[in-house]
Amino acid sequence: MKWIVLAITVVMYGFIIAFPNRKSWAALSAAALMLILGALSPHEALGFINPTVLLIFIGALLLAELFIYSRVPAVLADIIVIKSPNSGIAIVAILVMTGIISAFVENVATVLVMAPVALALCRKLNIKPRMFIVGLAIMSNLQGTATLVGDPPSMIFASYAGYTFNDFFFFNGRPSIFFAVQIGMIAGVLFLYRFFSKTGKEKVTIEKDVIISSFPAILLIIKIIGLAILTFIFNGLTVASGFFVAALAVLGFFWYWLIRKEGTAKSFKMLKELDWDTVFFLAGIFLVIGAVETSGILDDFAGVLLQLIGNNVLFGFILITLVSVFISGFVDNVPYIIAMLPVAASLSSELGLRPELYMFALLIGSCMGGNLTPFGASANVVSLGILRKHNDPINFSQWLTVALPFTFISVAASAVFVWLIWR
Repeated sequence: MKWIVLAITVVMYGFIIAFPNRKSWAALSAAALMLILGALSPHEALGFINPTVLLIFIGALLLAELFIYSRVPAVLADIIVIKSPNSGIAIVAILVMTGIISAFVENVATVLVMAPVALALCRKLNIKPRMFIVGLAIMSNLQGTATLVGDPPSMIFASYAGYTFNDFFFFNGRPSIFFAVQIGMIAGVLFLYRFFSKTGKEKVTIEKDVIISSFPAILLIIKIIGLAILTFIFNGLTVASGFFVAALAVLGFFWYWLIRKEGTAKSFKMLKELDWDTVFFLAGIFLVIGAVETSGILDDFAGVLLQLIGNNVLFGFILITLVSVFISGFVDNVPYIIAMLPVAASLSSELGLRPELYMFALLIGSCMGGNLTPFGASANVVSLGILRKHNDPINFSQWLTVALPFTFISVAASAVFVWLIWR
């Protein structure tokens, strides 16, 4: 059975790499096979599906759509551009803002929020949007793991490690993953400034957008504060947090439908166009990795890594970080993180280390590693689509011009911080 489970998992990964737009079908088909072949019992399957992560993710997607609709981020971006002394600084400031938003809003939604601003600025400067849009994608991916609500991997980590919203900032009196990501962002921004500073020295003038409503921004703030309180009260993520975010999303939906009077067709079209593919993908992956864990494959893999690392803690740290960067550059990081969190924790325990040392290395490598290739993260794929739509497509080598140095600079800076603080 162990070999069957491994074979199904490998084939599933192959389909995800070859057909990324059909990743939910690959994951759900693999999960169904696991159940049919008896690798998982129905009772075990229910235990592995994480309703809290699914509820938070769906709620966050809807709140992000409402945030885009409100025009609040567009207005903030306009203010940044107006206040910037020249176009190069304006571009970098927009990228920093993209990263900040992405720490609290799902990555793809963040790119969709900021892309119109970037395209308008490029038209004003009479430059191609190619590298600016790539910058949006890599900045949104970088910050996705900074907070509990940034992206599915951070939610999965919080659920596994029992982290509260506040633990992402400080844990056991030490600066946590949020600050590791910010160190990586600072290093990455310095690189981006050198790259975009040649764009121009002229002052940019634009017409400021108008906010439709501040209500979605208020819901977003309530979500952040509420999750901080609930995870503190219940000492980690529980289904209460999931229902809380879902309730806010329902409230926002009815506000959009009935108060803003956007109409039934438009309101339900917004629901239909949410990223349901990733929702079903998550459900399938929870079951597949559950079967992998039940079969004992993860324990075997942890044993192989332990033999390879020996007593060299630094080598283990570097190995986990670099392997995570490489794998996440080509494979969706969600199944990888679900599978590897128990392995990282087990290795830390065997070597007498704080579990954060290897788990943070895993998070940094896998989340920032998605920047490495044009298909390493959903935000990258969306960015490629935006560029194709605006007649400025980008190829693999052009993507690497910005993304490759940015990835290794940001990963290296974050990893050094984690090593110094958590060793």
